[in-house]
Amino acid sequence: MGRVLAIDYGQKRTGLAVTDPLRITANPLLTLPTGQLVDWLQEYFQNNEVDEVVIGHPTQLNGEESSSMQYIRPFVQRFRKLFPEKPLYEYDERFTSTLAHQAMILGGMKKKQRQDKAVVDKIAACIILEDYLQTL
Repeated sequence: MGRVLAIDYGQKRTGLAVTDPLRITANPLLTLPTGQLVDWLQEYFQNNEVDEVVIGHPTQLNGEESSSMQYIRPFVQRFRKLFPEKPLYEYDERFTSTLAHQAMILGGMKKKQRQDKAVVDKIAACIILEDYLQTL
């Protein structure tokens, strides 16, 4: 059984989280500039067994897609062409940034650390991954 990788895709930065090989825990991995994501994924997939990938699907409160999908959709299509052997699932990411901030506060992070958007992005990816794993 391989890992599950989660992507919190953003225009500027992308947060990533991954499970352990047994899919018991979800862990924040890193945040990187979105322009580097495809190259990073190619290298990561070569060095790690990843069975599936989940990407945040931003929706509004009424359930309709958020305007962010206009730049996520092209990435999803590119991913599926570049990595046809990797199943890619879209998962509702509603409130993940808010939940990430709450987790940071509960975890005792200082205000300065909580303002680091890179930290928020990888924690949001971890929340997407945890929620996805609970549905399996």
